[in-house]
Amino acid sequence: MHTDLIIVGAGMVGSTLALALRDSGLGITLVDGASLEPAPFDAASAFEPRVSALSAASQRILERVGAWPGIMARRACAYTDMQVWDGSGTGSIHFSAAAVHASVLGHIVENRVVQDALIEQLRRDDKVRLIEGARLEQVRRSGDGWLLTLADGQEVRARLLIAADGANSLVRRLAGCETREWDYLHHAIVTSVRCRESHRRTAWQRFTDDGPLAFLPLERDGDLQWCSIVWSATEAEAARLMAMTDERFAEALGAAFEQRLGPVLQVDPRLCIPLRQRHAKRYIQPGLALIGDAAHTIHPLAGQGVNLGLLDAAELADALLKAVARGESFGDERVLGRFERRRMPHNLAMMAAMEGFERLFQANPLPLRWLRNTGLRTVDALPSVKAAFVRQALGMSEDLPPLASPIGQR
Repeated sequence: MHTDLIIVGAGMVGSTLALALRDSGLGITLVDGASLEPAPFDAASAFEPRVSALSAASQRILERVGAWPGIMARRACAYTDMQVWDGSGTGSIHFSAAAVHASVLGHIVENRVVQDALIEQLRRDDKVRLIEGARLEQVRRSGDGWLLTLADGQEVRARLLIAADGANSLVRRLAGCETREWDYLHHAIVTSVRCRESHRRTAWQRFTDDGPLAFLPLERDGDLQWCSIVWSATEAEAARLMAMTDERFAEALGAAFEQRLGPVLQVDPRLCIPLRQRHAKRYIQPGLALIGDAAHTIHPLAGQGVNLGLLDAAELADALLKAVARGESFGDERVLGRFERRRMPHNLAMMAAMEGFERLFQANPLPLRWLRNTGLRTVDALPSVKAAFVRQALGMSEDLPPLASPIGQR
């Protein structure tokens, strides 16, 4: 099979890129090892443990590719406030959508909901060829492009290969792309819990001695007592917490959260995920580009991972659409380099910021504890500084490329 462009990985980032390019005139093939048929959505069903905090920039991208209505028709929880505090001191900071003249700061959405809304859009026409349930076996250069061999023996040849196959990207490894990576020596416990009190559409985050603990607001049939939690802890502490009964875990969780929403009444099944930071030394090779977690993974401190990936997809789509409009070879390294120059500095800056926060709040020496608590109180008292931080962190002022514009209008 011959195609212009292969995207390996039909997750949120890969599917967004495919939708952004579906009117480009390019032959696009999207390959994934799982079934891509969206399951019928039941609004009363349990929450998926993996969620994303979608920023304003991510919402605009998903709107442009047509997936946002499908997300809102399923299940999402808008949040208007964010409360962050140091559990080992007195520092705290509060962010509000009203302070930046916005209706919301973002939306907490289950990854499954985003994924199904994107696949639903892809299945509405035949502009993107979907190859599902097809495990990748081999990747090798072939002429001026790439040849992919799938587990069923099928071969797909393309001029441009996009790796969107996640943090443990097989494409990245088989293509020989080097990375810088290290373990945080922490694990994240994720699940959904129901508390006695409403979350009041607020995202809560407490920095504990073991690691950050986030309560992210969820909504089901108007019930605002559900939260998605992300609890970062050392490997030994995470193992201890995972071994607890639901009742004991609920008690420990409520205590770690200082009972801000009252007792934890119900706990869904838990997942435990090792935390590792990873960044590709280059996002591109001739005829190859890495996007999303295949290019970079960061600490889930601020829920920015998927937002960075969606911005990758938007910028790469913009670079490719402009190249096609100008008659350039879209797989050329000069074309792909425009995407890399736009995204790598932004991603590195976000990774450095998250790394700095993580180290600062893990620091126990008294001067550093005084510094972080004083810093939180000081920034909280400066509305203009807080507003600027919110606009930058949540992508409210992000200059997005016009990725959904038809080529003839570019």
